[in-house]
Amino acid sequence: ISMNKWSKEEKLSIVWRYQNENISIRGLSEELDIDNSSLRYWVKLFEYHGNQAFHFPYTNYPPAFKLKVINYIQETGASIREASALFHIPDFSMVRRWIVKWKQGGLAALGPAQEDQLLMAKDKSNKPSRSFKSIEEEIEYLRMENAYLKKLNALVEEETKNQPKGKKPKRSSN
Repeated sequence: ISMNKWSKEEKLSIVWRYQNENISIRGLSEELDIDNSSLRYWVKLFEYHGNQAFHFPYTNYPPAFKLKVINYIQETGASIREASALFHIPDFSMVRRWIVKWKQGGLAALGPAQEDQLLMAKDKSNKPSRSFKSIEEEIEYLRMENAYLKKLNALVEEETKNQPKGKKPKRSSN
């Protein structure tokens, strides 16, 4: 069942039920006929992004961002699901596809399709808009990176604040 079957509000409500009722991921996924791994992913997204967990402002990610996610996975050993949730990516299978493309063709494979590049190269009249689009893409990337670093900092501060009390934040199993 597709993750798009459920509205943002419904997903938040389902995650709230998991966190506040004595019900397992498996039990909830069976009750609502939701894929187990999708439900685990929703919980992870909520842990990192709260009420904004299912609001995805970006749909087209620049190659540098994709590479940053891949590097994060390699450097930290994080799972694809964990990294996808942390970087606020709508569907963790996107990251899996990025990794396959990157392994097959490096950074160039993470960019726009070859056909798009050829069309842009042939169309000289779009030159000013292409450079402007490049700047917009860079700004978009920098905004995403800034938001990620702010969120990461807030998570570290929250974990540090909770540490002396001897309480660990509730985590779901992967």
